[in-house]
Amino acid sequence: MAPTPVHFFSHGSTMMLGEQSDSADYWKACGDEALANGIKGVVMMGAHWDCTGDRIEVATNPSPGKSPVAYVHPSKYVNYKLVSDLDTAERCISMLRDGGFNVGANPKFEWIHDTYLILIRMFPGGCPPTTIVSMNARFDPHFHLRVGCTLRPLRNEGYLIIGTGGAVHNLYRNVWAPMLKYRDNFAQETAPEGWALEFRQSVEDCMTQNRGPALRRAITRLMKHPQYRDAHATDDHFMSACFVAGAAGDWEDEQEERGRLGAETWELTNMCNSQFTLGSWSNGQRVATAAA
Repeated sequence: MAPTPVHFFSHGSTMMLGEQSDSADYWKACGDEALANGIKGVVMMGAHWDCTGDRIEVATNPSPGKSPVAYVHPSKYVNYKLVSDLDTAERCISMLRDGGFNVGANPKFEWIHDTYLILIRMFPGGCPPTTIVSMNARFDPHFHLRVGCTLRPLRNEGYLIIGTGGAVHNLYRNVWAPMLKYRDNFAQETAPEGWALEFRQSVEDCMTQNRGPALRRAITRLMKHPQYRDAHATDDHFMSACFVAGAAGDWEDEQEERGRLGAETWELTNMCNSQFTLGSWSNGQRVATAAA
C-alpha cells in the first residue's frame, strides 16, 4: 500500500476553529478524501499537550472528555463523540519505545481543542479512531522530527498523520481590539506586519519546495530563521511541523509530490494559519497533512 498523505494544519486561535473559513472548508475536503480512500485511523500531534523531562506520552483514555474552548459556543463541539484508538495507541507506544523514546500511556488525558476541533471539521459525520501523541516540553525540533519518523510506517497501513499548530503564531504580537470589541477575529484593519509575512513565506517555501530528507532539514532549520522568535513567541505551535516533516521526509517521499498549500486564513492581523498537504493518495486523489 502506498503511504497516505500527511497534514500540517495551522489552526491559529480557538476562535478560528469555531468559525467558518476557507481553512475549515479545506479540512472538510481533506476529511472527505480520507474517508473515500478508506483510512484506518488518525494519528495526531497537537500544540497544547507536552511532557516534562525527556518524556512523551500517548493518550489512552477510553472515553476522553473535551477541554473547554474560549469564544466558541459549546453547541459546536460538546455533542461530538470522540473515538480513542486504544490498540493503535499501544502500537505507537511500542514503536516509540523501540525507537529509544521515554514514552508511556496517559489514561486520563482530556482532549484539547487543537485536536478535536480539527476532527470535527474534517469528519462531521463521526470521529474516526484517533491516537494523540504529546510533545516534549524541551521543544527540540530534531526530537519531534524523530517522533514523526518513528511513526511514519503507519502511513503504509492506511493511517492519516496530522500535525496541528501554527505557521505564524505569536499571541503577544496580535491585534486584539476587533476581537475584544466586536468578537471579530478575522478583521484585518491593517495588513500583517513584515515579520509575519516574511516568516509565513519561508514556511511555504520550505513545505512546497522540498521533499524527502531535504524537507526535514528545511523545517527544523526554520527555528534559526531571523523572524522565528517574532513569529513564535513560544515553541509549542511549531513542534507539530517538525513531527510532520519526520513523517513525510523519508527518502521514499522524494518520489511524492511536493507539499501543497491548500488554504490559508489570517486572523488578529498577524496570525497566519496555513494548511499544507504532503504526499497524495495512491489513486491520485489529493489529501492533506496538517500541522499548525
